[in-house]
Amino acid sequence: MLKKCDYNMPISSSFFQRLQPSLHELVDRYGTPFHIYDEAGIVSSHQSLTQAFKEIKFKQFFAVKALPNPAILKTLHSLGSGMDCASVTELELVTRSGISGKDVLYTANNSSTKGMKEAVKIGAWITMDDITCLGDYTPLPDVVSFRVALGNGNSKLMGGDESKFGVPLDSILSAYKQAISLGAKRFGIHQMTCANTLDINSMLDGACRLINLASGISKKLNINFEYINIGGGPGIPYRLTEESFNIEDYAKKIISLLKMNFDIIPTLFMECGRFISGSHGVLVSRVQTVCNKYRTIIGLDASMASLMRPALYKDAYHHITLPFNNTELLGTFDVVGSLCENIDKFAICRELPIPRVDDIVLIHDTGAHGASMGFNYNGHLRPAEVLLKRDGCIKLIRRHENFMDYISTIIDDE
Repeated sequence: MLKKCDYNMPISSSFFQRLQPSLHELVDRYGTPFHIYDEAGIVSSHQSLTQAFKEIKFKQFFAVKALPNPAILKTLHSLGSGMDCASVTELELVTRSGISGKDVLYTANNSSTKGMKEAVKIGAWITMDDITCLGDYTPLPDVVSFRVALGNGNSKLMGGDESKFGVPLDSILSAYKQAISLGAKRFGIHQMTCANTLDINSMLDGACRLINLASGISKKLNINFEYINIGGGPGIPYRLTEESFNIEDYAKKIISLLKMNFDIIPTLFMECGRFISGSHGVLVSRVQTVCNKYRTIIGLDASMASLMRPALYKDAYHHITLPFNNTELLGTFDVVGSLCENIDKFAICRELPIPRVDDIVLIHDTGAHGASMGFNYNGHLRPAEVLLKRDGCIKLIRRHENFMDYISTIIDDE
């Protein structure tokens, strides 16, 4: 039987019910820490997104940076998803996964000419982040699209008015004029309208500004936009008190906005990552130490090298559970890793069952920007990635790094 509290968690009860019976075996087989993903949940999230926009021409491009593993990319591509890439390496990863052409969207920031050329070579849709990008193409891409900076609040994710992303609003009209003067005939437009929000009104505000802008440019320059890309943005409920983003309501209002602004509605692009996979992953770890200092500290064998988000973003939260700890006694703890950095903390003043050394610990909602943001500081090796498939089988999709991986790029002349 599951404890009552185990149902009250950000990851779905379905995922947990299928995962829990195998956890001890998985820990013994793979060792901790490791990330495990729920394929059924990822598929369901993709389908809910595409179903919500079925009334119009719509294409979702999975943000590869969220979970860059071929097993995930191939599954999503088989469902009709495209791939959103932001680097040459991501372009190579998706092409090696059998994905190319207009199933790839290249939206980079301060991209090298090499990146642009690689995107052109595979026939990807390309988003230009600045007017200067026009000089990197001979000839121009078949469709010219600019990312516009409309301002999205002051955050580490978007940058607000000091964002490094996109063409400033007061320059966007001249950017399209310049593209037309160079022979461009087909056009798209892009803005990251929001990032990791559960507030539909914030999302709609950004999308509305972009749709109105596209409509205005279209009329002023007598051009048609083949697509409008409203980026990603829908968040996931990391906290127990949060509700899931209502994608159906959001889609209805976006479709209404498009109908109000266009006689012929352009194809709508989105590039969601976190919304698709974020809720469908957990980082499995073990308690290494329990120490009494200013508070009782739970030291895990995972660290911010396995999951950077809590250290990187102020107030970032990940739910934590100890699925096999049956004590009813609760305490207040800091849950930390073992890096030589004081920010290496998964939780501060978190109420949890009294822990024991070797307890299995689940850190929830690591299916996006978890393993992908891993690093090797202090010689910490990146963890394995495991996939719980729709048929119930378990598949290792990335092994643990080892010492030879860690030193593989070192050149020793002696």
